[in-house]
Amino acid sequence: MFARITKFKMKASSVETVRGLLPQIKSQIMALPGLQQFLCTMDDDGSGYVVSLVTDQATSDANQEKVAAIWANFADHLEAMPVPEGFAVEANWS
Repeated sequence: MFARITKFKMKASSVETVRGLLPQIKSQIMALPGLQQFLCTMDDDGSGYVVSLVTDQATSDANQEKVAAIWANFADHLEAMPVPEGFAVEANWS
């Protein structure tokens, strides 16, 4: 399993708009090949992280163009376009 972790910062004035956009793009996110789990966190100041668990790194890497298109939905609300990082999952407990 592979984790793609992306730190982002939305404009504080856009936080409520972004919260409203998330449910609208859920189907796009969940349709990404190999996606096992999606978690989005965000504070009231617009700071947050996205954690996506994907079957493997190759599949996650192949999704980059689709993921960029999803982030484009938030272009007007982001302080800067986020840069994702990827890691092998060593433990996934719940």
